[in-house]
Amino acid sequence: MPTQHVADPNPHPVPPPVLDPPVKLPRKAPVYADETPTQLVRRARKMHKVLTETYPDAHCELDFSSPLELLVATILSAQTTDVTVNKVTPTLFAKYPTAQAYAEADRDEMEAILKPTGFFRAKTNSLLKLGQALVDEYDGQVPGKLEELVKLPGTGRKTANVVLGNAFGIPGITVDTHFGRLVRRFGWTTEEDPVKVEHLIGALFPKKDWTMLSHRLIFHGRRRCHAKKPACGACPLAQWCPSFGTGPTDPVLAAKLVKVPA
Repeated sequence: MPTQHVADPNPHPVPPPVLDPPVKLPRKAPVYADETPTQLVRRARKMHKVLTETYPDAHCELDFSSPLELLVATILSAQTTDVTVNKVTPTLFAKYPTAQAYAEADRDEMEAILKPTGFFRAKTNSLLKLGQALVDEYDGQVPGKLEELVKLPGTGRKTANVVLGNAFGIPGITVDTHFGRLVRRFGWTTEEDPVKVEHLIGALFPKKDWTMLSHRLIFHGRRRCHAKKPACGACPLAQWCPSFGTGPTDPVLAAKLVKVPA
Protein backbone atom coordinates (compact mmCIF):
# COMPACT_ATOMS: atom_id res chain seq x y z
CA MET A 1 0.00 0.00 0.00
CA PRO A 2 1.47 3.44 -0.91
CA THR A 3 2.35 5.72 1.93
CA GLN A 4 -0.34 8.30 2.47
CA HIS A 5 0.92 11.89 2.54
CA VAL A 6 -0.44 13.97 5.42
CA ALA A 7 -0.40 17.72 4.88
CA ASP A 8 1.42 19.88 7.38
CA PRO A 9 -1.37 21.48 9.50
CA ASN A 10 0.84 24.52 10.03
CA PRO A 11 2.79 25.07 6.80
CA HIS A 12 3.94 28.55 7.80
CA PRO A 13 5.01 28.39 11.47
CA VAL A 14 5.85 31.64 13.22
CA PRO A 15 9.62 31.79 13.84
CA PRO A 16 10.74 32.24 17.46
CA PRO A 17 11.85 35.71 18.49
CA VAL A 18 15.51 36.57 18.04
CA LEU A 19 17.16 37.33 21.35
CA ASP A 20 20.34 39.30 21.89
CA PRO A 21 22.49 37.36 22.55
CA PRO A 22 20.89 34.30 20.92
CA VAL A 23 19.73 31.74 23.47
CA LYS A 24 19.89 27.99 22.94
CA LEU A 25 17.27 26.42 25.17
CA PRO A 26 17.79 22.91 26.54
CA ARG A 27 15.43 20.10 25.52
CA LYS A 28 14.97 19.28 29.17
CA ALA A 29 16.30 20.58 32.45
CA PRO A 30 19.66 18.86 32.98
CA VAL A 31 20.56 17.05 36.17
CA TYR A 32 24.14 17.06 37.42
CA ALA A 33 23.93 14.96 40.56
CA ASP A 34 26.46 12.48 39.14
CA GLU A 35 28.81 15.10 37.71
CA THR A 36 32.50 14.40 38.33
CA PRO A 37 34.84 17.14 39.59
CA THR A 38 36.47 17.31 36.15
CA GLN A 39 33.08 17.65 34.44
CA LEU A 40 32.13 20.40 36.89
CA VAL A 41 35.29 22.35 36.08
CA ARG A 42 34.65 22.04 32.34
CA ARG A 43 31.01 23.07 32.65
CA ALA A 44 31.78 26.00 34.96
CA ARG A 45 34.51 27.30 32.65
CA LYS A 46 32.25 26.96 29.60
CA MET A 47 29.58 28.98 31.42
CA HIS A 48 32.15 31.62 32.31
CA LYS A 49 33.23 31.79 28.66
CA VAL A 50 29.65 32.48 27.66
CA LEU A 51 29.31 35.12 30.40
CA THR A 52 32.48 36.76 29.08
CA GLU A 53 30.91 36.98 25.62
CA THR A 54 27.56 38.15 27.02
CA TYR A 55 28.95 40.90 29.27
CA PRO A 56 32.09 42.27 27.58
CA ASP A 57 31.69 45.49 29.57
CA ALA A 58 31.45 43.87 33.01
CA HIS A 59 33.17 46.00 35.65
CA CYS A 60 32.93 47.29 39.19
CA GLU A 61 29.83 49.49 39.22
CA LEU A 62 30.98 51.64 42.11
CA ASP A 63 32.61 54.93 41.10
CA PHE A 64 36.10 55.51 42.55
CA SER A 65 39.51 56.94 41.71
CA SER A 66 41.66 55.54 44.55
CA PRO A 67 41.84 52.54 46.91
CA LEU A 68 40.45 54.69 49.74
CA GLU A 69 37.46 55.80 47.67
CA LEU A 70 36.68 52.21 46.63
CA LEU A 71 37.01 50.95 50.20
CA VAL A 72 34.62 53.63 51.45
CA ALA A 73 32.14 53.09 48.60
CA THR A 74 32.10 49.33 49.15
CA ILE A 75 31.42 49.77 52.87
CA LEU A 76 28.54 52.09 51.98
CA SER A 77 27.09 49.61 49.46
CA ALA A 78 25.84 47.30 52.21
CA GLN A 79 22.04 47.12 52.23
CA THR A 80 21.68 49.53 49.31
CA THR A 81 22.41 49.78 45.59
CA ASP A 82 25.55 50.89 43.80
CA VAL A 83 23.44 53.54 42.07
CA THR A 84 22.52 55.09 45.42
CA VAL A 85 26.13 54.98 46.61
CA ASN A 86 27.32 56.64 43.41
CA LYS A 87 24.91 59.53 44.00
CA VAL A 88 26.32 60.14 47.48
CA THR A 89 30.06 59.62 47.01
CA PRO A 90 30.91 62.70 44.89
CA THR A 91 29.96 64.93 47.83
CA LEU A 92 31.54 62.57 50.35
CA PHE A 93 34.84 62.19 48.48
CA ALA A 94 35.14 65.93 47.92
CA LYS A 95 34.64 66.67 51.62
CA TYR A 96 36.83 63.80 52.90
CA PRO A 97 39.73 63.23 50.46
CA THR A 98 42.05 61.48 52.94
CA ALA A 99 41.98 59.00 55.80
CA GLN A 100 42.86 61.86 58.14
CA ALA A 101 39.80 63.75 56.97
CA TYR A 102 37.57 60.78 57.82
CA ALA A 103 39.21 60.43 61.22
CA GLU A 104 38.55 64.10 62.02
CA ALA A 105 35.08 64.32 60.44
CA ASP A 106 32.10 65.81 62.23
CA ARG A 107 29.67 62.96 62.87
CA ASP A 108 26.50 64.97 62.20
CA GLU A 109 27.80 66.32 58.91
CA MET A 110 28.82 62.88 57.70
CA GLU A 111 25.51 61.34 58.74
CA ALA A 112 23.65 63.96 56.73
CA ILE A 113 25.62 63.01 53.61
CA LEU A 114 25.21 59.26 54.14
CA LYS A 115 21.51 59.28 55.07
CA PRO A 116 20.27 58.18 51.59
CA THR A 117 22.34 54.97 51.81
CA GLY A 118 20.45 53.63 54.82
CA PHE A 119 21.92 52.55 58.17
CA PHE A 120 23.75 55.87 57.98
CA ARG A 121 24.62 56.06 61.67
CA ALA A 122 26.37 52.68 61.64
CA LYS A 123 28.10 53.52 58.36
CA THR A 124 29.25 56.87 59.72
CA ASN A 125 30.66 55.09 62.75
CA SER A 126 32.52 52.64 60.48
CA LEU A 127 34.03 55.42 58.36
CA LEU A 128 35.16 57.45 61.37
CA LYS A 129 36.85 54.37 62.85
CA LEU A 130 38.23 53.38 59.45
CA GLY A 131 39.91 56.74 58.99
CA GLN A 132 41.48 56.57 62.44
CA ALA A 133 42.68 53.00 61.94
CA LEU A 134 44.30 53.88 58.60
CA VAL A 135 46.05 56.87 60.17
CA ASP A 136 47.21 54.93 63.22
CA GLU A 137 48.26 51.68 61.55
CA TYR A 138 49.05 52.41 57.90
CA ASP A 139 50.13 56.04 57.71
CA GLY A 140 46.80 56.96 56.10
CA GLN A 141 47.14 54.49 53.22
CA VAL A 142 44.88 51.54 52.37
CA PRO A 143 46.87 48.31 52.71
CA GLY A 144 47.04 45.95 49.74
CA LYS A 145 46.86 42.66 51.62
CA LEU A 146 43.77 40.65 52.51
CA GLU A 147 44.89 39.84 56.04
CA GLU A 148 45.39 43.55 56.77
CA LEU A 149 42.23 44.78 55.05
CA VAL A 150 39.93 42.47 57.00
CA LYS A 151 41.19 43.95 60.28
CA LEU A 152 39.87 47.39 59.32
CA PRO A 153 36.51 48.62 60.68
CA GLY A 154 33.59 47.73 58.40
CA THR A 155 35.75 45.56 56.15
CA GLY A 156 35.03 41.86 55.67
CA ARG A 157 36.39 39.45 53.06
CA LYS A 158 33.88 40.56 50.43
CA THR A 159 34.88 44.21 50.75
CA ALA A 160 38.56 43.32 50.94
CA ASN A 161 38.37 41.29 47.71
CA VAL A 162 36.56 44.12 45.93
CA VAL A 163 39.37 46.50 46.87
CA LEU A 164 42.16 44.04 46.06
CA GLY A 165 40.75 43.09 42.69
CA ASN A 166 39.73 46.52 41.46
CA ALA A 167 42.12 48.96 43.14
CA PHE A 168 45.27 46.84 43.40
CA GLY A 169 44.88 44.34 40.55
CA ILE A 170 45.19 41.39 42.96
CA PRO A 171 42.69 38.63 41.98
CA GLY A 172 39.85 38.10 44.44
CA ILE A 173 36.39 36.52 44.47
CA THR A 174 33.56 38.74 45.69
CA VAL A 175 30.83 36.63 47.26
CA ASP A 176 27.91 39.04 47.43
CA THR A 177 24.24 38.02 47.37
CA HIS A 178 24.16 37.76 43.57
CA PHE A 179 27.34 35.67 43.38
CA GLY A 180 26.18 33.26 46.08
CA ARG A 181 22.73 32.83 44.55
CA LEU A 182 24.08 32.13 41.08
CA VAL A 183 26.80 29.63 41.96
CA ARG A 184 24.22 27.58 43.86
CA ARG A 185 21.71 27.80 41.01
CA PHE A 186 24.41 26.78 38.56
CA GLY A 187 25.20 23.73 40.69
CA TRP A 188 28.80 24.83 41.16
CA THR A 189 28.43 24.40 44.92
CA THR A 190 25.73 23.85 47.53
CA GLU A 191 27.59 25.73 50.26
CA GLU A 192 25.94 28.73 51.94
CA ASP A 193 28.93 30.00 53.93
CA PRO A 194 30.55 32.85 51.94
CA VAL A 195 34.12 31.89 52.86
CA LYS A 196 33.59 28.27 51.80
CA VAL A 197 31.93 29.47 48.60
CA GLU A 198 34.89 31.75 47.89
CA HIS A 199 37.41 28.91 48.23
CA LEU A 200 35.36 26.27 46.40
CA ILE A 201 34.59 28.49 43.41
CA GLY A 202 38.15 29.76 43.34
CA ALA A 203 39.31 26.17 42.87
CA LEU A 204 37.27 25.87 39.65
CA PHE A 205 38.98 28.74 37.84
CA PRO A 206 42.47 30.11 37.22
CA LYS A 207 43.33 32.76 39.79
CA LYS A 208 43.76 35.40 37.07
CA ASP A 209 40.03 35.09 36.27
CA TRP A 210 38.69 35.57 39.78
CA THR A 211 38.01 39.32 39.72
CA MET A 212 36.29 39.36 36.32
CA LEU A 213 34.39 36.16 37.14
CA SER A 214 32.90 38.03 40.09
CA HIS A 215 31.91 41.01 37.93
CA ARG A 216 30.32 38.82 35.25
CA LEU A 217 28.30 36.79 37.74
CA ILE A 218 27.13 39.96 39.47
CA PHE A 219 26.19 41.49 36.10
CA HIS A 220 24.23 38.33 35.24
CA GLY A 221 22.51 38.30 38.62
CA ARG A 222 21.42 41.91 38.27
CA ARG A 223 20.31 41.65 34.66
CA ARG A 224 18.91 38.15 34.13
CA CYS A 225 19.22 35.66 37.00
CA HIS A 226 17.02 37.58 39.43
CA ALA A 227 16.32 36.25 42.92
CA LYS A 228 12.55 35.86 42.60
CA LYS A 229 11.92 35.57 38.85
CA PRO A 230 14.97 34.76 36.73
CA ALA A 231 14.72 35.25 32.96
CA CYS A 232 15.41 31.59 32.16
CA GLY A 233 14.05 31.74 28.61
CA ALA A 234 16.41 34.61 27.79
CA CYS A 235 19.48 33.15 29.46
CA PRO A 236 22.57 32.28 27.42
CA LEU A 237 23.54 29.71 30.08
CA ALA A 238 20.27 27.76 29.90
CA GLN A 239 21.66 24.56 28.38
CA TRP A 240 24.23 24.15 31.18
CA CYS A 241 22.07 25.25 34.13
CA PRO A 242 20.38 22.65 36.37
CA SER A 243 18.02 25.36 37.64
CA PHE A 244 16.58 26.11 34.20
CA GLY A 245 12.84 26.55 34.65
CA THR A 246 13.04 28.41 37.97
CA GLY A 247 11.74 31.40 36.02
CA PRO A 248 9.71 31.71 32.80
CA THR A 249 11.14 29.64 29.95
CA ASP A 250 9.10 31.29 27.22
CA PRO A 251 11.56 33.52 25.32
CA VAL A 252 9.10 36.38 24.90
CA LEU A 253 8.05 36.46 28.55
CA ALA A 254 11.61 36.01 29.76
CA ALA A 255 12.96 38.79 27.54
CA LYS A 256 10.67 41.24 29.34
CA LEU A 257 12.43 40.39 32.61
CA VAL A 258 15.91 41.28 31.35
CA LYS A 259 17.05 44.51 32.95
CA VAL A 260 19.20 46.85 30.91
CA PRO A 261 20.79 49.60 33.05
CA ALA A 262 20.25 53.14 31.85
